[in-house]
Amino acid sequence: MPVNNFSSSFEVTSLQANGLLLHRLISASGLNEFEIIKFDTAFKQSWRGSIPLENDFRIVHKKMFENNFYVFARGNSYYDFLLLKIDQETGSYTQYKMRNYIPFVPTEFQINSKLAIIGGYYNNVPIVVLFDFELLRLKVLPGLFSEIGELAQIKVHADNTFDILLCARYYNREKTIWIKSYTPEGDFITQKVLPTNGNKSLLFGRINQSVDDMKIVAGVYGNRNSEYSKGIFIASIDPFGESQVKYYNFADLENFFSYMKVKRQRRIKDRIEKRKMKGKENRFNYRLLVHELIPYKNQFILLGEAFYPKYKSVDRSGFFSRPGYGYASSSELIFDGYRYTHATILAFDALGKLQWDNTFEINDVKTFNLEQFVKLKTDKDRITLLYLFDNKLRSKVISGNNVIENKYTEPIKTLLEGDVVNDDLTLLNKLEYWYGDYLYAYGIQNLTNTNQIGGQSERSVFFINKLKCK
Repeated sequence: MPVNNFSSSFEVTSLQANGLLLHRLISASGLNEFEIIKFDTAFKQSWRGSIPLENDFRIVHKKMFENNFYVFARGNSYYDFLLLKIDQETGSYTQYKMRNYIPFVPTEFQINSKLAIIGGYYNNVPIVVLFDFELLRLKVLPGLFSEIGELAQIKVHADNTFDILLCARYYNREKTIWIKSYTPEGDFITQKVLPTNGNKSLLFGRINQSVDDMKIVAGVYGNRNSEYSKGIFIASIDPFGESQVKYYNFADLENFFSYMKVKRQRRIKDRIEKRKMKGKENRFNYRLLVHELIPYKNQFILLGEAFYPKYKSVDRSGFFSRPGYGYASSSELIFDGYRYTHATILAFDALGKLQWDNTFEINDVKTFNLEQFVKLKTDKDRITLLYLFDNKLRSKVISGNNVIENKYTEPIKTLLEGDVVNDDLTLLNKLEYWYGDYLYAYGIQNLTNTNQIGGQSERSVFFINKLKCK
């Protein structure tokens, strides 16, 4: 699909086996329209339509739930919310306009069978409001505390109950995780505060629920008042609220440093063994994004990505005009994006015992927005790790601690013979889950066709590729 500098790019949402939705906001002549196109899994168009959107609303979240696609927008004043409920089969929609009496920035958005669950911050304090689809009423979720903290996750379970994960300080000033559970209607059920151990603070986590109503919370821990993580924690909570937390220092993981070159990896492991022999704790500090916690066989899989901020020096040389002064040079450090080093994947049993760990090297990703790059597809005997960057798909296949296929790189295919992608001008690349063994890649490619005679040899196109994990 051709694009130009004046057209906004599409985003793509999975409908599982029902296909894909392409959507974008179009602004023209002072009017806003939300355009949607549905394709089936063979990329055949099913329907196309547009929904008018008031100019003072900005779309901030989109979510699929059951048969409907939900689009959430906030007003410029943060008092007004707008929710579109779009039937993915027909394209018909219902619009809900809400007046919120507490102005806040919405950062989280989830849906269950009865509610739209909207989370964010008011004066740095987490807040969650609920919109009831039957009563058409907005209310503040009960049971949250009025202290500064971090809203880590809103997790809706298969039975439509939901949990709110908050990262905040306990009475002993250690940072930990609070789990607040609610009925499908938003009534408070119970609260659990994960205990900390010594100087270990729980920095961030994700939650999931097993078939026997055990809840698993996994994430990263570190020292008090530190933004760096020292390792992984895993907490298991039984139906009666009893919990146990296990900690795994990065140095105790078998493959955490496998992304490094062999010589450096050997030096690190030698240092770890020497400190262990002396009875000293190994300290490795990482910034780690925790993305997914999913069930796999009789285990839970945790996926995270390590990153660090990069800075560059900018010359600020100038000439002083005062008499007696000449040239003076100075430099300033400015932020130059985040660099990712590797993804780590760990497996735990229902009691939090580590089963295995593995890594996937990421050596070419630079971004100014922290987001998930690595995706995983599970199979009976193996797991495929993939990420897309600069029009190239990288993959690695593992089975527990073992590597089945080392890192493999493959360019995203183009439609026409002779098309060459200019990687330096790649503006958008995304890799997302679809259905079964399939993922889809989409973005914008800047192409030059070496076979074309006459006409336009250089062009920009929006693409979607269907990818199968074999």
